[in-house]
Amino acid sequence: MRAERPIIIAGAGLGGAALALALARRGRSVLLVEAASELGAIGYGIQLGPNVFPMFRELGVEAEVLAHCHFPPNVLMLDALDGSQVTRVHTGAAFVGRYRDPYVAIHRADLHQCLIDACRKHENLTILTSTEFATYEQTADLVRMIAADGRTFEGAALIGADGLGSKVRASFVGEQPPVPIGYVAHRTIVPMERVPAHVRRDEVILWGGPGFHIVQYPLRNKSLFNIVAVFRTDNLHERADEETYRSILMRTYADAHPTMLDMLRMMNLERRWVIADRDPIRNWSDGRVALLGDAAHPTLQSYAQGACMAFEDAVVLGRCIALADDDFLAAFKRYEQERVLRTARVILESRTLWDFYHLGGIARDVRNAACARRTDEDVYRCLDWIYEGVELPS
Repeated sequence: MRAERPIIIAGAGLGGAALALALARRGRSVLLVEAASELGAIGYGIQLGPNVFPMFRELGVEAEVLAHCHFPPNVLMLDALDGSQVTRVHTGAAFVGRYRDPYVAIHRADLHQCLIDACRKHENLTILTSTEFATYEQTADLVRMIAADGRTFEGAALIGADGLGSKVRASFVGEQPPVPIGYVAHRTIVPMERVPAHVRRDEVILWGGPGFHIVQYPLRNKSLFNIVAVFRTDNLHERADEETYRSILMRTYADAHPTMLDMLRMMNLERRWVIADRDPIRNWSDGRVALLGDAAHPTLQSYAQGACMAFEDAVVLGRCIALADDDFLAAFKRYEQERVLRTARVILESRTLWDFYHLGGIARDVRNAACARRTDEDVYRCLDWIYEGVELPS
């Protein structure tokens, strides 16, 4: 355990907790601060590609995470209008043989708990809740994080892992809020016994339609069923009661396959989320302050890579700090060099894939006909750039 100033991490979500663990495992003193009064993650499902598992091994949590995972035999895209298969990623033995690791679905709360439990085993890692970032100031040899309640914390560096609406990012990038793309989402988890028998419950399935889609997959040893309904609307920020939301949803999905309508009827519609991202940027740091995960490069969910990119960030940044021997400016510049182009590609290609999911008319017909000719090998080659992962700094 070192006596130096801690590295402060603002945001104790998946990325922040992963970075805290990466640093603590290397003997760094870490202060992990969270604005919420309790640690926890939004209680819905998350998908993880094989590129994330080398990161879990580096963090020492692979076995714990795998114990909570569902291993789908396929990731499918089905046509939302007629139910036909558009494309398939076979995630069985051939997939694992190619990428060395599996594709999984996991409850976000379970994944987060694995990280927090591991963090709590390190005496050089302190977690503070009810500590909201307000601003920072820095000198040549330290940074001060000032909390919303006026408390001040001194550190060797500050990492903003505070998500899409990052206040750390706003402090030095000076951007406007994230840009909505015209879509909203409703999320639900229901007990598996409520799911109609005809609904496929083993695979990860995306039903893609003109201006709407649904994602479905099981969680927790198939005891739960995760459903996400996403659709385009002109009233992004409209707030309504559940009955009104249900009316909007059924009207939007009126032409959808009957199985999709069955899933919509099971959904809790008390809350909806506006879908947004940001354009890629090259500069993620300001002196002793840097960004991680969605604070640096928020992306659409098209590739299910938002969390995976945050985990890659955490491990790469942890290594860059260790290799730079406390020269944080050098560490952060190397971190940017290692991460900017990969994460920018995820953002930009996710936008393209988002449009692909939502085609209608003759464009839908062209998509479906083109995809029908693709082999598993063709699909894998399209995904190699993501799933083959990254070479870690050494």
